Amino acid sequence: MDPSRRRILSLWFPRLAAERALRLARGGAAGLAGPLAVVGDQNGAQVIVSLAAEAEAAGLTPGQPLRDATAMCPALVTVPADPAGEAAFLTGLRRWAGKFSPWVAEEPPAGLVVDLTGCAHLFGGEAALLAQVEADCAALGLSLRAAIADTPGAAWALSRHAGQGVPVARSGDAIQQEAHATRSRAAKRRGWEKGGVLPVAGAVAEAGPRGVIAPPGKMRQALGPLPVAALRLPPEAVEGLVRLGLRQVEDIAVLPRAALARRFGAMVLRRLDQALGLEPEPVTPAGAPLHFAARISLPDPIGLLSDVEAAVDRLLPVLCARLVRHGRGARRVRLQAFRADGQVEVAEVGLARASDRVDRIRPLLWMKLGDLDAGFGIDMLRLEAVLTEPLSPVQHRAPSAGGAGDALPRGGAGDALPRGGASAALPREAAGDAALDDLIGKLGVRLGTEAVTRFHPGESHLPEKGAQVLAAAWSRPFAGPWPRRAARPLMMFRPEPLGAPEGDPTPPARFRWRRRERVTRVAVGPERIAPEWWLDDPDWRSGPRDYWWVETEEGERLWLFYAHGGEVSGGWFCHGGD
Repeated sequence: MDPSRRRILSLWFPRLAAERALRLARGGAAGLAGPLAVVGDQNGAQVIVSLAAEAEAAGLTPGQPLRDATAMCPALVTVPADPAGEAAFLTGLRRWAGKFSPWVAEEPPAGLVVDLTGCAHLFGGEAALLAQVEADCAALGLSLRAAIADTPGAAWALSRHAGQGVPVARSGDAIQQEAHATRSRAAKRRGWEKGGVLPVAGAVAEAGPRGVIAPPGKMRQALGPLPVAALRLPPEAVEGLVRLGLRQVEDIAVLPRAALARRFGAMVLRRLDQALGLEPEPVTPAGAPLHFAARISLPDPIGLLSDVEAAVDRLLPVLCARLVRHGRGARRVRLQAFRADGQVEVAEVGLARASDRVDRIRPLLWMKLGDLDAGFGIDMLRLEAVLTEPLSPVQHRAPSAGGAGDALPRGGAGDALPRGGASAALPREAAGDAALDDLIGKLGVRLGTEAVTRFHPGESHLPEKGAQVLAAAWSRPFAGPWPRRAARPLMMFRPEPLGAPEGDPTPPARFRWRRRERVTRVAVGPERIAPEWWLDDPDWRSGPRDYWWVETEEGERLWLFYAHGGEVSGGWFCHGGD
């Protein structure tokens, strides 16, 4: 075999979702007894997404409505579909397939494509490699259909359609019509041959061959008997071809290309050329995820806080150097201390702003090191940036120069600063922002990140929506001037009804609130606020409000309003006070 010829392995797991559910059940406290089906939502209806082998043996098929399936198999056990979990499981299989070749790509939702060029001889040839793949999948409890060919398109087609029957078109639509005499002497035809529903071309067939290896350079011969659905065409294109009697790949391979493209589009020709190797189709492997971590193994267990700090001081520059190299900053850093007795102590801190500087991360970690329990000693320390963000360059003006300074990469990284430190290079505003971020980070370590908040103005005139409460660590200070609005009370609560005369919009001379009588001394207003007409807020169904500042004889300052009535009746309410 020519070692320079491309050879592609396609792996298809026809029962991936169902067999993943079975694996999870075996790993849990209780298993799943009976035929298993994975159910998902399709156009508002519950349909079967994946089936275990026992459920398929009962006559069920993917895409079947759940109510029909339960009628056919009352003992059917169902689990909901988990697309995110299934995608993560497929990613794990991709890492497993990396043992056979470094060029592995995913074909969601249940397939992998592996470029075996120059790798098969390491496993004793293609047949031995395919046998090892099937043995590994059997050990994992996964059903597999695999094929090796010269192109990704051909391998995909053989793994999914080799050994499948070719769909038969509706009798009245096919180009090749039977003669009258032939039809009169023909045996009784099945329902779908008379114009009923076509059989699914891509259905899983247990009797189909496994481990198909196509001879090199003979893709046309290998693909010719396969159905046209093997070319990865859209369902409407497949249906149109079958209606015209073009059921096999060989049927369209011999047709004039111009006429075929005019009738069915250029996609048919492109897929055919990719499968035959006339148009290149590279296998693009998934890139390795960004991973930022550093660890240190200690010759003897340590237990003193000073020793742990010294070890962390050796890890931090290594971690920050990796962050700088990739242009990213850490938002959450985790320190793992592996003890001699096998236990692991964890200290995790969050930063108010992503940073790749040692002097920004160290003070936060120092606040958590005292909580670590060294036990009989710590053998190894591991420092990881579990959450990172990209950092962009910042153009700033140096304090000592009138012109703009050079751009500091990554917002003022430690290796790009002069010896004078951050305050010598950053302008006063930037240094103040960094100090505020450090303060927010320290408060977050003590109180929790979500407990440190800040206010932002809201785009609404309604009192309840005049300001937003945001987590300080995940928001930036409001840069513009605060919108100028009428005075608002220091304390606001849900409107509470007052005991006051009804139907009079002028402030009452006397009113009852919270079971006490009040006498009005001064009233200032009104400020009319109307509800947002494009929103249906239940609290504002009483219509427009006239707000008044009222000071009572006891010295209380209350914020009252009179609701003019809308969907519900109005009246006097108290909304807050100083």
